[in-house]
Amino acid sequence: MSQQVQFFTITDDNAGQRIDNFLVARLKGAPKSLIYRIIRRGEVRVNKGRVKPERKLAVGDLVRVPPIRLAEPDAPTPAGKSLLLALEDAVLYETDQLLVVNKPSGLAVHGGSGVNLGLIEAIRQLKAKDTALELVHRLDRETSGCILIARKRSMLRYLQDLFRGEKQVDKRYQALVKGRWPNRAHSVNVPLLKGEVGNGERIVRASPEGKPSRTEFDVLERFESATLIEARPITGRTHQIRVHAQYKGHPLVGDDKYGDDEFNKVMSQFGSRRLFLHAGYLGVPMPDGEYLEFRAPLPDDLQATLKQLKASER
Repeated sequence: MSQQVQFFTITDDNAGQRIDNFLVARLKGAPKSLIYRIIRRGEVRVNKGRVKPERKLAVGDLVRVPPIRLAEPDAPTPAGKSLLLALEDAVLYETDQLLVVNKPSGLAVHGGSGVNLGLIEAIRQLKAKDTALELVHRLDRETSGCILIARKRSMLRYLQDLFRGEKQVDKRYQALVKGRWPNRAHSVNVPLLKGEVGNGERIVRASPEGKPSRTEFDVLERFESATLIEARPITGRTHQIRVHAQYKGHPLVGDDKYGDDEFNKVMSQFGSRRLFLHAGYLGVPMPDGEYLEFRAPLPDDLQATLKQLKASER
């Protein structure tokens, strides 16, 4: 609740951000309709002048926010001690600007849509003194592996710009797919279109009407009925690796949305209980010219499936 005029001075962390997005982040619990209304009425001022929602802020700008009444935000679901301890052990890299975490499978990256607690909410509780923690990118709930979390707005902007460009961030995933992946199928360049099915569930399919999408693949190891591959998404579309693999006729093991249900049942005999997709490597150029590489080892459950597959072929 705020019943007094508030003033904010823009720092490097917020420079370049739109005024509407800045207010959304600052006025927790405020409906966007309220934010756009006070901007439209001229009640929000930047350097004493009226602004439009798309106005980008600069270092030193003085933002005036009128008195507004906000409902008290719901308290976040507290993370369990075991989860916090697991996430503390899962931190792969940490500076004052960046966190890299080996996300466990089964944990959504953020709460919402029936998910009470996600990775970012738990990390904010683990790092309670940080006020600017934000996800740089996303991983599907069942996907494990490397994920970047910015601790400063300037780092968030820099990294998100990298992710928007092709080959700016080197992302490599390990995936187990059905059947024998063709030796010559090194690149799948097929547009992807995002939509929804009847119950509002998000679904992606290959379509000429979709956005350009490209994934590079290499074979790591062959088994009698499956292939372990490395997938490098050059673009960053939703479910890209999963849909491109399905398009080639080799869906991912354990994929309950784009996979082969009968094959998944067969693979369960080898200990497969979830989507076999792991973000094992990230290579990221930093603003100072340093090139950072992050690696997350294949989780024990996925390693166990590979061991059982090998043992069955002896």
